[in-house]
Amino acid sequence: MMPPASSPSVSSFAAGPAEITPPLDRATRWAYGSGAIANGVRSVAFSVYLMFYFNQVLGVPAAIVSTAIALTLVIDAMFDPLLGRWSDTIRTRWGRRHPFIYGSAIPTALFFALVWFPPQGLSNAQIGIWIFATAMLTRISISSFEITTQAMTTELTDDYTERTRLFSLRFWFLYIGQSGFAALCLLVFFTPTPEFPRGQLNPESYVGFAILGSVLMLASMLVCGLGTHRRIPFLRQAEQRAQRTTARAHLGEMFLAVRNRAFLSIFGFGVLKFTAIGLFSAFSLYFQTYLFGFKASEMALLALDSVVAATIAAPLAPRMSKWLGKRTSSMLFAIGGVSMGLTPLVLSYFGLFLPVGDPMLLPLMLVIGAVYGAMVAISLINTSSMLADVVEDSAVRTGRHEAGIFFGASSFMAQCSVALGILLSGIILSLAEFPPRAAPEMVTPAMIQTLLAYYIPTSALLWLAGCAMLFFYPITRQRHEANVALLKARETGAPGRNPAPSAP
Repeated sequence: MMPPASSPSVSSFAAGPAEITPPLDRATRWAYGSGAIANGVRSVAFSVYLMFYFNQVLGVPAAIVSTAIALTLVIDAMFDPLLGRWSDTIRTRWGRRHPFIYGSAIPTALFFALVWFPPQGLSNAQIGIWIFATAMLTRISISSFEITTQAMTTELTDDYTERTRLFSLRFWFLYIGQSGFAALCLLVFFTPTPEFPRGQLNPESYVGFAILGSVLMLASMLVCGLGTHRRIPFLRQAEQRAQRTTARAHLGEMFLAVRNRAFLSIFGFGVLKFTAIGLFSAFSLYFQTYLFGFKASEMALLALDSVVAATIAAPLAPRMSKWLGKRTSSMLFAIGGVSMGLTPLVLSYFGLFLPVGDPMLLPLMLVIGAVYGAMVAISLINTSSMLADVVEDSAVRTGRHEAGIFFGASSFMAQCSVALGILLSGIILSLAEFPPRAAPEMVTPAMIQTLLAYYIPTSALLWLAGCAMLFFYPITRQRHEANVALLKARETGAPGRNPAPSAP
């Protein structure tokens, strides 16, 4: 995870010289986007399967598992802004971002695999410590990759719409990682056996699950780094300062950056949004298994449904941002998507939805999932692009392009919020008296009703309150283009680019 040695005193950032920067080619775009597969695998594994595996398969109490997972998110969140700041200030022959990309690949894959293999004979409390230690190291490792690659987006292009296109591609690969990995595991590893009719309850299934996830994460991270390596000369490089920057000065500059009004608006939206996403992720497998009674093969189709959603969203998100503006499209599609996603749960609560085993249940859920997923994806894509535009807005005021700080702080927000969502899921499971290692016949309708009664209003309120935060986001296309023009004028005649990249 450690990048090459850097200059000890760097802080402000220069653009490349006045020569024309070559446009992004398709191979570079796809290599950049493919890096999101790693985070997609980690996301679905930790958000959907981690709680389910340790609680329902190994029988560890939900309170222990949810607390351990939540603590890993909090610890990782504390590191994220520091990682972002480090990547903003480091100076190497490979620039600011690529040392982190290459250095995090092997540790991420290794720690991810270890999570699923706790030593035999541990008590429940000791397993909780194992979850905490291995999942925390996995999160910190992949954060080193994810924060720096997202920050690199602002350096690959400053075009208002092109940024949304890049994030669209990145979200498409994220969904490929999430859904493709989940579907493949359901079809290959979680197949039913006489002993385990529901394969996701079979402990042996998680061996292949862990190994495949580890390999996919390593491959996608290396492809992203190697595929964007030739862009290093055209990315921003840290300038040396005459004197070493003190820790107090670093903190002061970080605090000044994140006081930006546009960032605070996105931060508020993100806190509530990711809490809702964490809650949804923790409960999705419970609802599919115990409420709708889907088999592993049916869950695989539902997982692939997200790929359809992402494929719809990827071309639409840039068009919606151009037509409605990024802020408006983020708000409208979030509200519409969540309303669609909650509809089957609301109808089920009142006994008005299709019963388990109805031949139309799976097709209907596929359609609802595709529409819901596409709308939420459009919102998330535009919100990420909005955060990229904050970098220039802040640079106009501070004189520093600090993408790492903003994406690090955003990751901090996301991790803490997802932790809160997962912690809420543990509380709700406890309140519903939902038993660990529950066979489907052990789950009563009253338990499901209690889960729905807590989940539905909580999720709806979190999303609605989050969208209200976006009313305070002030950056329009016109303001962004004015910011870019002003910064380019300031940078005329600025120091040169990075040195030519050497082979990694």
